[in-house]
Amino acid sequence: MQDLSVSRSDEVTSSLTIYHANVDSAGIYKCVARDGEKEAQATVQVKIFQKITFQSAPSPQEFTEGDTADIVCNVVSSPPPTIIWKHKGSKIQASKDVRYKIMANGHLQIRGIKKTDEGMYTCEARVMARGEIDFKTMKVVVNVLPTIRARQFEVNATADIGSSALLACDADGFPDPVVTWTHNGAALEEGDKYSLNEDGSELIIKDVKKVDEGDYTCTATNKAGEKSQEVGLNVFVQPKITYLNNKTASEFDEEVILTCEASGDPTPTISWSSESTIFTEGEQASWTRPDKYESLDRNIVVYSHARVSSLTLKNVQFTYAGQYLCIASNSIGQDSQSVYLEVRYSPKILGRVASYTWEKNPANISCEVDAHPEANVVWFKDGSQLPSANTTNVKIYNMPTVSYLEITPESQIDFGNYNCTATNELGSESKEFILIPADVPSAPEIQQVESFSSTAMVEFKEPDSTGGVPLLKYRVEWRFPGKEWTHKEYSVEDGNTKILVTGLKPETAYEVKMSAINGKGEGESSAASSFKTKPVREPSAPKLEANLAEEGNSLRVTWIKQDDGGLPIIHYLVKYKAKHVPEWKPEIRVPSLSEHMTLNGLAWNTEYEVHVVAENQQGRSDPGVVSIKTAAQPTAIPGSAHGGSGLGTGAIVGILIVVFFLLLVGVDVTCYFLNKCGLLMCIAVNVCGKAGPGAKSKDIEEGKAAFTKDESKEPIVEVRTEEEHSPNQEVKTPTEPNETTPLTEADGKIVKDDNAKSETEVKNATTEVKTVPNEAPQANGNESRA
Repeated sequence: MQDLSVSRSDEVTSSLTIYHANVDSAGIYKCVARDGEKEAQATVQVKIFQKITFQSAPSPQEFTEGDTADIVCNVVSSPPPTIIWKHKGSKIQASKDVRYKIMANGHLQIRGIKKTDEGMYTCEARVMARGEIDFKTMKVVVNVLPTIRARQFEVNATADIGSSALLACDADGFPDPVVTWTHNGAALEEGDKYSLNEDGSELIIKDVKKVDEGDYTCTATNKAGEKSQEVGLNVFVQPKITYLNNKTASEFDEEVILTCEASGDPTPTISWSSESTIFTEGEQASWTRPDKYESLDRNIVVYSHARVSSLTLKNVQFTYAGQYLCIASNSIGQDSQSVYLEVRYSPKILGRVASYTWEKNPANISCEVDAHPEANVVWFKDGSQLPSANTTNVKIYNMPTVSYLEITPESQIDFGNYNCTATNELGSESKEFILIPADVPSAPEIQQVESFSSTAMVEFKEPDSTGGVPLLKYRVEWRFPGKEWTHKEYSVEDGNTKILVTGLKPETAYEVKMSAINGKGEGESSAASSFKTKPVREPSAPKLEANLAEEGNSLRVTWIKQDDGGLPIIHYLVKYKAKHVPEWKPEIRVPSLSEHMTLNGLAWNTEYEVHVVAENQQGRSDPGVVSIKTAAQPTAIPGSAHGGSGLGTGAIVGILIVVFFLLLVGVDVTCYFLNKCGLLMCIAVNVCGKAGPGAKSKDIEEGKAAFTKDESKEPIVEVRTEEEHSPNQEVKTPTEPNETTPLTEADGKIVKDDNAKSETEVKNATTEVKTVPNEAPQANGNESRA
């Protein structure tokens, strides 16, 4: 052996040298001496003492939480060392904690190791005989098995709409676990279909389809192990109609079946409808189609099973043709499609049988044909097809659903029966039409005459016979007994059996008769009825109508003149008030030409009562009365919606002052030129000594203002409030005065007052004009402008 050496120093001495002695070198060594056959021996015991040596004390050492951990610390020495364990600087006393145990080999055993047991451990070896001590520090890591939990155990999604579904599992553990996903045993990887976040805890399934439905497994993995959790994906599918075809049937077929199939999850419910009718499951005995030619009974059966539904129509009629709607519905949506049922049927002829006309007047006979496929229409008269060589006065116009026979009768031969025959491949149908000579209407019957001073209301009964053609006019004739008849024609109005005769003289006897006129001509007159108009009196109350103006708090009141009492209306008197107050607003005089006026500045949301009285020289009528409520006040001021851009108070006041000043200047200039008065007139007279340009015509203007009956100097027209006309004056031009109304000149010219809101034109005035001297009293400076 290399580490052992034997040497002899002399003949009686031998020595054994042990090089590199170690523990294995210890033991009993024997020395043997021989001399011939004699032998002697002796033994020597060699002891080797080893210093503390750590053979195995790895760091770190990893364990799984809950396991029994065996922390390795292999240390040798001679004599064997005493082992002491420390954790975080504190000595571990196994006697006080049953989880700890120091093994015979010096290892530290921890039963049910916890995450809190993690940290730095010290393995200390001591040889007390020599006072030798050494230690080794090692890191103990406790790995924690993953835990994993699903955020939702069931996730719902809708297929085929391009939407995505999010499946998520949250995992814990040490070290941080990695989450992976599988579906049907296949691992899911990032790509076009799937998307994962950084730690894999969230799985996004793109463009969900029905095949994506099922359970998905999320698995969390680390050094300690792995845990799994399942997440269910429920994929719902919106209804989709997959089969629905148009059908064709023939009239009188026993039945026709429309079939509708649909897919979807949950399984859709299928229903049928047509126009406004909904068909329910089972059998319906009848179905009324009021929009068709007549009400038809039909047997209808709806039967549904799973994803298929059928609509059976029995005893097919031609009115069954049309669109039918199939509707598939489930909890997440619906789909609908229409199917067209084509019904082939033989022609059916409609149209008015009798037509009326007269010679030289064209008439159309309509043959309305309903057929599928389209029918061919032929006309006959007396067995001969039209038109023929000798019927140049007959024309035929064929349309897809109607054929028109135009006949211009030349003699009685052209009247009579005409046959329309329609034919298609399924059959034919004929119908007789008759062209009848029209006659003039019979006489209407005057039932009573209600007379007034200048008008009469004739109430009549319509003619028993119109002659076969519509009435066009009524002719009313009236006269003084024994004198020539005066007549006027009135248009026929449906349901109106009253005609107002105007232009009569008061307290005068009259006869009245009337006749009816159609296209053929005028019929016989009714028996004459006598009546006498009433004496001159006050007018009848005007008829009123009120409407809200655009502003909402303004009213437009319109009136219709009734009987004027035999004298011209001088003016109308208008007054109004809110219904909840007792006082009336000041009465407003309106010229007789006016037919309406506008009341402005009324209270919002208030009911008003308006009275209008007509006045002639005999007195005033009863008031015409109307009530109407103004609109509610707007919540926002128009034009202020954008805020801050309107004029300020100072600017508005300034504008009003300027406008007022301009009005004063305008009035003064007008007075100077027309009435020879005003500030300019004073300056012209006092400074220049000249009269104004209107001075020469002042007397003439004052003369025009004096409309008199008895040639007195007092005018009978009140300045700026009314107009007056001669008894024979006819006034029809409407005006719309406000509370201040302009006057008009008798020669028909319009005079417009600066404060007025309307203009009045007087036509054909026959008023006597008398010049009034300059010294005639005047109500005010403007009176001569009447």
